[in-house]
This record gives sequence, structure tokens and C-alpha cells, in this order.
Amino acid sequence: MTNSEANSQPASADSNFLPGPVLLLGAPGVGKGTQAQLLVSTFGIPQISTGDILRSNIAQGTALGKSAKSLMDQGQLVSDDLVNQMVADRLTQPDTTRGYILDGFPRTLNQATWVDSHLAANGTTLPIVAISILVDYDVLLHRITGRRICPVCKTIYNVFSNPPKTPDLCDNEGAALTQRPDDTEAVFTERMRTFNAQTAPVVEHYRNQGRFQEVDGDQSVESVTTAIQQALKTLRNQ
Repeated sequence: MTNSEANSQPASADSNFLPGPVLLLGAPGVGKGTQAQLLVSTFGIPQISTGDILRSNIAQGTALGKSAKSLMDQGQLVSDDLVNQMVADRLTQPDTTRGYILDGFPRTLNQATWVDSHLAANGTTLPIVAISILVDYDVLLHRITGRRICPVCKTIYNVFSNPPKTPDLCDNEGAALTQRPDDTEAVFTERMRTFNAQTAPVVEHYRNQGRFQEVDGDQSVESVTTAIQQALKTLRNQ
């Protein structure tokens, strides 16, 4: 069985629930990737990432991929229109019938209004519902800047919440722990600024349409998962 076929098979008692398109929002460090994978497993639907779509089109040499590669080779950003066309093509694939988790799209208000219009024109697809995972800034800062990695066994520590027994040394290998170049406060602050600037209009767009809920992300992974699933079911049953 292929990965696509596996993803199209509901994996739990929630298989009778139709999730439809779900936009999962969250700042860097909230655990959005983990929660997206759990939703994929629970509901048997794919996670659709614009980054993956872009790489796939380029690798396959599609017309859209060639256009995107040409722009990227010139140091230019791939336009919203080109990204929209790639997303539209991906949404025609059969594994999206029951729904999907949107990752990295819509990132801007223009993209949000486009995808809403595109789905509405289809006539048979549920509208997008958006769920935002919220965690306080200081907690996120500690999650990101406190992260350390063993270069040998790849074990991940956090100097604030999960420190090694000996400072700066891996418990398993005794190797000196490293910090990713982008796990600094300066980089995190800039990423948060960009995230908030881009996401605020998208949040308001879906909030104003009654298709938006927030969940507390400063809980256990299991508790956040439960909260997201409840929010999703509430939004779909309104």
C-alpha cells in the first residue's frame, strides 16, 4: 500500500467524522507539526504542505514546477498565483476527499480569500475551518532558545524544561551539545514578528466568518490533541 493509500484510510473510531479542510495555525515552537501528524493519523487524511507541493512540482518537471524554478533561480519569490495553481492541482487528488490538513497555506489574506472562493466554486467541498494553537511568548522563547542537540545520537534536550544531567553534555554519548544557528532569541523574535504580521489578517478573516477557534497549546501533547479535535467537531457541527 502506498503512503497516499494509507493516508486515505481512516485510522480510528473517528473514521465516521468528516473533518474537511483544516487550517492549523501556530507560531514557531507551538508543536503544530506534531499535532498535524496526529490529526493525519486519527482521521486518515493527508497533510498538504505548500513546500512539499513546490518541491514535488520542481522534481517532476511540471509546467508549474518549471515556472517556479525559473523564478527561484533568479532569486525571486514564487508568486501567490503560481502557488494557488499548485494547491488547486493538489486538491484534485483522491486522498483529499474526506479532508486535509493545510500546512503553510493560506499564509496571507489574499491566499485565504482565493482558497475560500476556489472551494466554494467546487460546490461539494466543506469550507475551511481554522484552529490556532496558542502558547505564551516567553514559553515559546524558552522552547526555542533552550533547545540543544547531541551531534552524535541526535537526542534533543532543553536547558529549561529537559536539561541533560551534566550541563552541555549528552547523557548518552557525553558529547558536547550543539545549538542550531536559528535557535537564537534574535532569530526567534524576527520569526514571531513575521508570523504575527502575516497571520493576523488570516485569523481575522476566519474569525469574522465564525470558522475559527483557539486552543491552549501549553498542555501535554495529548491534551492539546483532544482540544483540537473538540474544536474541530464544534466548528463542523455549528
